[in-house]
Amino acid sequence: MKTLFYFLLLIGLFVSPLSSCSQDKTDDKRGYIVEVGDMAPDFEMEWIDGTTTKLSDLKGKVVVLQFTASWCSVCRKEMPHLEEEVWQVHKDKDFVLIGVDRDEPLDKVQKFIVQMETTYPISLDPNADIFGLFASKKSGVTRNVVIDKEGKIVFLTRLFDPVEFQAMKDKIAALLK
Repeated sequence: MKTLFYFLLLIGLFVSPLSSCSQDKTDDKRGYIVEVGDMAPDFEMEWIDGTTTKLSDLKGKVVVLQFTASWCSVCRKEMPHLEEEVWQVHKDKDFVLIGVDRDEPLDKVQKFIVQMETTYPISLDPNADIFGLFASKKSGVTRNVVIDKEGKIVFLTRLFDPVEFQAMKDKIAALLK
């Protein structure tokens, strides 16, 4: 019995450190708490006109959630590319690009849309509750989540890297074929 106790104790000493080596979903270096292959969490978003939609209502479409904010310089750099290279190219297909504005009041978001000359839909995210379903609230906003027609996350971006952005565009085009 004593030997069994020491054997189990020894196993515990080896297994415990090894288990901490496996990557936990909350451990993503880019701040994500979701992974490619996960089903996207469902949520309700409020549009700038006051109406609401659930993400699950968009099933059957490829969805890109673009997390943004008016104070984010990288977001401002990325948004014209999203408008011209993604939204304008795919808006007439089974596709929707949604800007999810993090924790800003409606009047500020409306001014931001005008400044950026964005035509894709923008939703409000008070208290960053939607953002918090996908990433740690302590992480930055410039990120895109690509969701396939069945609701599965298929691509994640962080910041605006032209190579990653091109890979995202290629993924969206492939999903819409």
